[in-house]
Amino acid sequence: MVKQVGLLAAGCQPWNNDVCAASEDLFAYCATLAVYIYQRDKFNEYSLHSIMSEHKKTITSIGWNPRNKDQFVTAGVDNQVIVWDVVQQRVLGRLQTSKETPRTVGWCSQEPDTVAFMGACGPLVIWKYKQGEGTTSCVKDSHNFMSEVCQHRWHPKKTGRIGFGHQDGSISVINLGQKSHKHLLQPDTGEAYEEDRVTALEWDPLSLDYILVSNLHTGVRLLDTTAPSVIMTFQLPSAAAHVHTLSWMPNAPGIFITGDSHSGVLRVWNVSKSTPLENLKLKKTGFHCLYMISEDQTAPLEPGLASKCHLSPKSHLSSTSVAVAPSSSNSSHLALPPTNVVCTFLDGGVGLYNMGHRKWKFLREKGHMETIFDCEFKPDDPDILATASFDGTIKVWDVNTLTAINTSPGNEGVIYCISWAPADLNCVVACTSKHAVFIWDIGRGKIAKRFLEHGRASVYSVAWSKKDSGRIMSCGADGYCIVRQIDGTLIQKYKHPGAVFGCDWSPHNKDMLATGCEDKNVRVYYLATSQDQALKVFSGHSSKVFRVRWSPLREGILCSGSDDGSIRIWDYTQEACVNVLSGHTAPVRGLLWNSEVPYLLISGSWDYSIRIWDTRDGACVDTVLDHGADVYGLTSHPSRPFVLASSSRDSTVRIWSLTSLVQPIEMHLIVQHPWEVVIGPIDRAMSQGSIPLLTGKVSKELVQQIDRLQGNVYSRTLRLFSKFFTHPAGTSNLWELVSVVMGLDDSLLSTNYSKGIMHVRHLSRVMASEAQQLEMIKMAKFGGGIGAPTKEDSLKSAAQLHIKLGNIQRYCELMVGLGQWEKALAVSPGVSMEYWTSLSKRYADFLIREDNDSALPFCMATRDTSKLVHFLISKGQMKDALLVAQVSCEDDREISQTPSSNSGNCVHVNGVEEPSQEKLQLLSWACEELADSYFRKGCPTLSACCHLAISDTQNALRKLIRGNELELAASIGKVLGKEDLLTHLAIEFLARRCEDLGKCWPSFNGRELAVDMLQMISDNDLQLAQLCARCAASMDEINLLHNKAGFPSMDECAIKAEKLLGQGDIFGCVKFYIMSTTPEQGLQIGLQKVKEVMLRDGWKVDDVVPLLHMMAAVKTEKLVHHTFDRWRSELLCLCAYTGALLAIKRQYDGIVAALFQHAQKMVRKGKADVPLSEELLEKECQAWMSHNTQAYTRSGPSGEAASVDSDIYLALMEKVGEENSPLGAGPDCVASSHLPSHSDVHMSYLTGKRIQGHAFFLEDGNSAISINEALMWAKVNPFSPLGSGLRINPF
Repeated sequence: MVKQVGLLAAGCQPWNNDVCAASEDLFAYCATLAVYIYQRDKFNEYSLHSIMSEHKKTITSIGWNPRNKDQFVTAGVDNQVIVWDVVQQRVLGRLQTSKETPRTVGWCSQEPDTVAFMGACGPLVIWKYKQGEGTTSCVKDSHNFMSEVCQHRWHPKKTGRIGFGHQDGSISVINLGQKSHKHLLQPDTGEAYEEDRVTALEWDPLSLDYILVSNLHTGVRLLDTTAPSVIMTFQLPSAAAHVHTLSWMPNAPGIFITGDSHSGVLRVWNVSKSTPLENLKLKKTGFHCLYMISEDQTAPLEPGLASKCHLSPKSHLSSTSVAVAPSSSNSSHLALPPTNVVCTFLDGGVGLYNMGHRKWKFLREKGHMETIFDCEFKPDDPDILATASFDGTIKVWDVNTLTAINTSPGNEGVIYCISWAPADLNCVVACTSKHAVFIWDIGRGKIAKRFLEHGRASVYSVAWSKKDSGRIMSCGADGYCIVRQIDGTLIQKYKHPGAVFGCDWSPHNKDMLATGCEDKNVRVYYLATSQDQALKVFSGHSSKVFRVRWSPLREGILCSGSDDGSIRIWDYTQEACVNVLSGHTAPVRGLLWNSEVPYLLISGSWDYSIRIWDTRDGACVDTVLDHGADVYGLTSHPSRPFVLASSSRDSTVRIWSLTSLVQPIEMHLIVQHPWEVVIGPIDRAMSQGSIPLLTGKVSKELVQQIDRLQGNVYSRTLRLFSKFFTHPAGTSNLWELVSVVMGLDDSLLSTNYSKGIMHVRHLSRVMASEAQQLEMIKMAKFGGGIGAPTKEDSLKSAAQLHIKLGNIQRYCELMVGLGQWEKALAVSPGVSMEYWTSLSKRYADFLIREDNDSALPFCMATRDTSKLVHFLISKGQMKDALLVAQVSCEDDREISQTPSSNSGNCVHVNGVEEPSQEKLQLLSWACEELADSYFRKGCPTLSACCHLAISDTQNALRKLIRGNELELAASIGKVLGKEDLLTHLAIEFLARRCEDLGKCWPSFNGRELAVDMLQMISDNDLQLAQLCARCAASMDEINLLHNKAGFPSMDECAIKAEKLLGQGDIFGCVKFYIMSTTPEQGLQIGLQKVKEVMLRDGWKVDDVVPLLHMMAAVKTEKLVHHTFDRWRSELLCLCAYTGALLAIKRQYDGIVAALFQHAQKMVRKGKADVPLSEELLEKECQAWMSHNTQAYTRSGPSGEAASVDSDIYLALMEKVGEENSPLGAGPDCVASSHLPSHSDVHMSYLTGKRIQGHAFFLEDGNSAISINEALMWAKVNPFSPLGSGLRINPF
């Protein structure tokens, strides 16, 4: 029910050396407890592919198998060495070491499937992982080192040669079967440093004996391990520069790179030169690890993309051919091969940098590297989230983009808890293990205040009063709960018999607070009295109480979470425990009440789970297992109460949608039911078994706001509550674009509109304004302030915006201001030849003032020979001056100019002329490409925004429906007045969802709501008939549903069916029989008709699908009865086969083979008398797969086999027919379906692959498929893949 919709991945740990690796199109880095793997897709973009999490303690090293890109190995402080399969995302081998913690791990160069690892002091252990745990051996001479080993490296070419880097700065070389050399070439640091440890070492790929070594203080040296001797010591630009990591550059002999530890400077070196060839400032923080990979230049483009990119064969060259200029990177920088470098930084940042183009291909600026103990939304902005971590920092995130926008100064020790200041004060109070309590002023970027009343004791919890902004409460290991004013004035100190772990202010009484203590008790205090004794003490837990939370809706109710694994609900007014919630198997850490539904409580635990509780009866409504470690922080925002954020020891923050817990409310709003079924009093909401009701402050304010409105209240209701219920990724942006499409006043758009996807009519205007703002920085004396972009960077950004907007002259002037005359001159003819001449003269004047001979060609090009002659004479170049003067007199030169053409298709910047059809098509194509990019990444809402940016409402609705954002699609369709097939389809799918809501709320009649939903659309007869046919209830209840839907009773349906049969209306006859008490009559007649059609030549799938899907609505209890065996087998077989044909038509490629195999399985059972055979199904499936493979690889079978396949494929596609679905062609992609899980791992029943994102469980409770597979399957085949005869409803 709870769905993950966002993931803030952990940063890369900076504690161990070998924590990043790469292989072809994959790269990985280690957080504390997990390995994050990113993969390049066919569009050359990198995205998170998987999270591998099996280690229980810090990972120390990672190594990719050089022989197999699908395998890597990790080692950890838990003394485990684990071999992984990347594709299947599973463990291939696991070794529990009994000796020292493995510090380094890698793959043996001389033997396949063999891993080597060692601890700090050795020995080096060899493990053949395929042979099990007992197949380990130790390398001779790899122990008894005099200094600890930091790293080891196998020689890539010399079999059996291993290099070791030591803590004392020396290296050792072991040659298996030969003499070894230990502790060579230790750098001489004198008395300046006690230790100069090896920070990195890599064998020279072109030599058997040379090794490149960096030391913490000495720097980088190239060593000959045979001599042994130092071949070259490389000189850093200053004594303050230190190298932390290095790597050889593949395909560039003698070239290597280094990363500085104190600054983000990447240096390029050649072994023949002691100084760097190039210095690249990539980041402010220092490097931690580098790993080089060659870029694959032969990756195939998606079919059709090559033609869009205008790729053409190499043209014939002649003496008059136009010269092709080298790339800008090669012309202005050292020419390097197309190589990518994985970079990790000391602040947890991770990136992939392209050395050839000198730009980032992927970059995550910041990320927590350790346990995230707490998270909280900003009170005045539901899009801003703060997190607190073991790494000593607070980070502030934009949850729309999942990017860090601010980081605290750091070095605070462990930060256990944070609390935002109320309203818009923009401050956070935090408590730590080291520096007590402090207030971080985010706007000013500094620590504004420290409170030291707890002394040296750790402070575990802090809370800023939301009813009195002047009060802050904290509690800690010293046993005190301290309340103070923000100026430091002490209000009260409450002494406890043990450490105090949790505290919370009552939202109903500004003077009441609660604490949780090590003595297993919960205490309630009242500040208005001068006493320091608790008003109430609640006992019942059997272990320490860690967290306490007051209910925001029910006065006097609070909950507590304990190390005993239970949660207790306390009623202050009754002085009693009113409920105990049991289910967690480890200590409870996170607690959160929902701010709208009074009985909903969320908890997080050390058992890695998040649980959703109904506190009315103590039932656990849902359990989420996606985190890979202890769950600590839980938070939501009152303005978006069904979006939850959680934080964990796995160093991630995950965003969840809880809207499935209150779905009846959304449905009631869409069908315009009265407010009484949406909002109500707390007492009614708390009654056992009642459907959810909103009871919070924000929902009541929304209703009051709507009641004050005039005009189209329904549209405003849908818009406001859509933002209230849905997760933030693009929802607000989408509704603002809807306003633009509807032609509403632009002044109503929010200030955040320009930060998202804008309508094209605003794009150039807003970008021009942004460019002007960037230019304004040149007016400032000191730029933009500390941390702001430099003047140069701002002007460059402004210039780029101007050139994109077509403001060529402004671009040129900005380039001149930056001293980049050549770039300005290159494009200045786009303004006019007169402007080019004027600019060239200005450049010539500039060069003359600089005494630069390069002025000559520009003076000649502009015919300003007089100035040039004077310049040459002043330099003493008399002969040259004479020559130029002679040429000027003869005047025999002509400046060739290409006359500017105006075809009438140009679009002026001021928008005077209408764009041509060609340019409109180009704009549409660009928007569609961006929309598809968002959709593939699991962002259907942002994808829809791209279509709305050009007022393409049809494709916007398609993307929302295919992303299963049905409420949004229906709401936007209704608001825009789009009473078309797409809006109706969204409502139809929502009606299907309503049918199953009664399973969650027995008192709720979902079928009647489904009827109300379907009656919102025209031409609803078939959908209503199928709904009534599916209804499993008593005959009286079914007849009532028939009456509501406008159909006769079940008995009358049978009579009408007989009448229609006599009239020859087979479809009508089957429909009413299926709705009647004798559905077997409908199955018999319908199946016979379908088989007759399939025996005809030239039949198409659309000829039989409507009838099959009508029969598929037969009541389940009837269909699974043994008397229906033959009909059930035939129906399931035909639905599977036609489902495969529909899947081909709709390009649901991921399920086509599974549908064919399912149909084969039904035929194989032998009970189905259908015009299909296993052989035909196998041939058609193979023909489709062969053709589909060729479309991507442009290769395939040849000769007779290809001809046979082609004939079968053509016959198959004739049955498939043309695509005519209003949804168009293309797979479904639900929001967050790309997000990997840490620990909730399921394999798809259809493909055998690990499921990314939300899993959809089939009726046996064990088998699962991905939510995308489930949606596509249900749209083409109503029945479950298990062949049980049960339907699936993933909508």
